[in-house]
Amino acid sequence: MPPAEGVGADSPFTRRAPHPLEKRSARLARGGGSGRVTHASASDAQEEDPVTTLTQELAGWASGLRLDDVPDDVVATARLQILSQLAAVRAGMDHPLGRRFTEAFGAPLQEDPARSAYVLAGLGSWLHFDDTAYAGHLSNSTVTVPLAYARRQRLTGEQLLTSIVAANETAARITASCTLGPFRGQSAAFTHVTGAIAGRLRGEDAPARRWVDTLGLGLGLPPRTVPVGFLDGDAKLFGASTPVRIGLDACDASAAGLAGSPVIVEHPEGFLSRFATVPLPEAVVAGLGTRWHTRTTSFKVHPGGPGMDSAIDVGLALHRELSAPGRPLRAADIAEVGVDTSLYTAVVERRAARYLRGSVSPVSALVFSLRYTLATALLTGRLGTDDFTGKGLADDERWSLAERIEVSLDEAMTRELFRCEVPFGEALRQAGPRGTEWLRQFGAAWRGDGDWLVDLVGELPPPSRDFSDARKVTGARVRVVLVDGRTVTRELDVPMGAVGARDRPRIADVVRAKWLAAGGGEEFADGVDRLEHASSDEVAQLVGRCLD
Repeated sequence: MPPAEGVGADSPFTRRAPHPLEKRSARLARGGGSGRVTHASASDAQEEDPVTTLTQELAGWASGLRLDDVPDDVVATARLQILSQLAAVRAGMDHPLGRRFTEAFGAPLQEDPARSAYVLAGLGSWLHFDDTAYAGHLSNSTVTVPLAYARRQRLTGEQLLTSIVAANETAARITASCTLGPFRGQSAAFTHVTGAIAGRLRGEDAPARRWVDTLGLGLGLPPRTVPVGFLDGDAKLFGASTPVRIGLDACDASAAGLAGSPVIVEHPEGFLSRFATVPLPEAVVAGLGTRWHTRTTSFKVHPGGPGMDSAIDVGLALHRELSAPGRPLRAADIAEVGVDTSLYTAVVERRAARYLRGSVSPVSALVFSLRYTLATALLTGRLGTDDFTGKGLADDERWSLAERIEVSLDEAMTRELFRCEVPFGEALRQAGPRGTEWLRQFGAAWRGDGDWLVDLVGELPPPSRDFSDARKVTGARVRVVLVDGRTVTRELDVPMGAVGARDRPRIADVVRAKWLAAGGGEEFADGVDRLEHASSDEVAQLVGRCLD
């Protein structure tokens, strides 16, 4: 989510907390004695410095990852990411602004893999139809870059999936280390700098020392999201594509011998000092090979977000329930609509509303509007690409209903949001007492001094051992009062497609349905199901027809 969603450049969230690794980092940076680091290259640092830095440890693990090391359920999730992300790309291509993007930068599949990755990343992120995880909207880089380079690198299906998992784990860990900071979700552009680097280098089978140099280069000048640009124009199209380009440029630079700092993450003047309010350096390397962040992936089944998926799911169900044969639910049938939801969703809605201008609202803000998306779901029984084009925006009926939707904060849902793993809870668990002030300031952005939120969340459970029970609880309760006097209330805690959902269709079936609804074919989906056994020629053929 952008810093506009509760935090900004002038917010107390940007104040830096004490860094737990400053002493070690300062010793490494100063040089001298056994801690001397010459910054000629990462390989030199490894030879001369007995202390392993965070990027050295992470790179050593990720560069050697093999698919045999990865649990079956994690591999299955990586396969689903391919279908889901390409469905998001298809949706982006169908939008008028997506078509303008391809006019400017070319088709999603091009001879130049870097250019292809750039376009794929932009199209897949545009409508907030992309997947989420702890931590980050990973697939915009961790899937698109391996796909774009698969033919150039002659990847087998096994190697392609390995690249995706390695990129997921690397990008998620860097993002997790600064989740308690001003940039999260799609506004955390550095996620895609990291994802692009890992996704490409794993496919090249690059040595660990090159990973360290490349991460040092890419994270040395990562982009920072400007809220008004993100929400009040079309710059959101560049939110993933620009950092992907930076990551790929860093790969080219390291291949030519340019070096990056091996202490880029934890140094007192390093990445975390600029992008984290409460740095979590331990998140970068915690449980390598056991804590699979890929397991936390949630799949979007309709555009819009973050945090509003449960309300939209309920709205779609209420449309079916309240419509009569031959007569769909109309705004004139509804006296009022109330939505109770978490602090996260309420803050997003409030900030996005500042940028809405009815039929000429910027799409970048519209996808964050709970009122508009819920009104659309209630009245039409669907939410798709067309609802974010001129045709949907010109519908006065849905705007009139949107104006009557009242969004209220529900404290029980807020408590569950911060106590589950995704999107914030795991970071707060790892932070322990360090996270209290961040939580207080988050609460103060809504009301009072924020102590109410600290008290509400209470003592958190310990960090997850392996994410096998991870949940994304972004609940909503929708109450529709009809003009005939009836009141209908429905509630959902975990949205369709999200990790931790119970008694729902299998996520694999949900993702396949998303792919097919976006115009994808059964044959391609079947090929992805068998991807581990595909040769490099078969992968090249599969990638070549992914957007047919």
